[in-house]
Amino acid sequence: MSGIKDLLARLAEAHGISGYEGTIRAIVEDELKGYVDEIRTDRLGNLIAKKGGKSPSVMIAAHIDEIGLMVKCIESEGFLRFAPIGGWFDQTLLNQRVVVHPEEGEPVFGVIGSKPPHRMKKEEREKTIKIEDMFIDVGARNEEDVTKLGIAIGTPITIDAHFVSLVNDRVVCKAFDNRSGVAVMIEALRRVNTEFEVYAVGTVQEEVGLKGARTSAFELNPDVALAIDTDIAGGHPGIEKKDTTVELDKGPVITVTDASGRGIITPPPVLRWLKGTASRYDIPYQLSVSEGGTTDATAIHLTRSGIPTGVIGVPTRYIHSPVELLSLRDLDRCAELLARALEHIGEYF
Repeated sequence: MSGIKDLLARLAEAHGISGYEGTIRAIVEDELKGYVDEIRTDRLGNLIAKKGGKSPSVMIAAHIDEIGLMVKCIESEGFLRFAPIGGWFDQTLLNQRVVVHPEEGEPVFGVIGSKPPHRMKKEEREKTIKIEDMFIDVGARNEEDVTKLGIAIGTPITIDAHFVSLVNDRVVCKAFDNRSGVAVMIEALRRVNTEFEVYAVGTVQEEVGLKGARTSAFELNPDVALAIDTDIAGGHPGIEKKDTTVELDKGPVITVTDASGRGIITPPPVLRWLKGTASRYDIPYQLSVSEGGTTDATAIHLTRSGIPTGVIGVPTRYIHSPVELLSLRDLDRCAELLARALEHIGEYF
């Protein structure tokens, strides 16, 4: 599993919030060269790689953006106020190290600060600190220092986190949502042997409205599609079986429905395709019925007159935080399921 591990590390440690995915797009293009017939970037920024040409056609969507922050105000003392880009739980951000990405020049490191508890009143300490009360300290003495660094209103910001191996083939980093899905898509294309028309799409701006999936699916109009993304894994304090049955080390997650049906309700033929392939190759898998959260599949399946769409999920703990955690065994099995499913799509569609 060293190959897919190294790939995941390269993707997760790279930086690219919604709307600023250029660095990630370049990595994906570099990793796919030699495994696809053509690669291009559309007008919104989606990377589209094509392989094969036989009917039926399938679109694989893995979003390449990560949640992040953006400078919204530079104070006279040199501190940065910021807005969230994507869904953050405010308290996970406090005291994190960050990277500010000027349009020109080197990245600038900083920390997210707030009023220290020693100077808080009792009622303040008992409240959750909100994003609007936080700020970023890059070490600047004043606004002029910040300007000299190339930082301006609208400059994107990411979390400064590094890929770390834990025991039992588990790893942790920022942005596994959804660099894990991107790694699965790339690895599957390296393993697959198929003549069917496959479009591997690194979609943009998923975290802020499934935007890239919507436009790319409209253009490609495939016969069937799969979104590859993370799926919330339980098996830890605070989440019970009634909340989710998904756990680490139990294999890929095949979504039956998410967002209580407001997202995707996977068509039975797509479920038969994925479950049948997993059974044929003895790949353990999990089924998911979720009440919250959704993926690119929601936008894809409502495109044009409708596209049969499913989801393969990588079980992941602590998503939308700087310490997302997954199992490399699950990651490898997700890639295997996707590769084998692509080889047998003609039997189902």
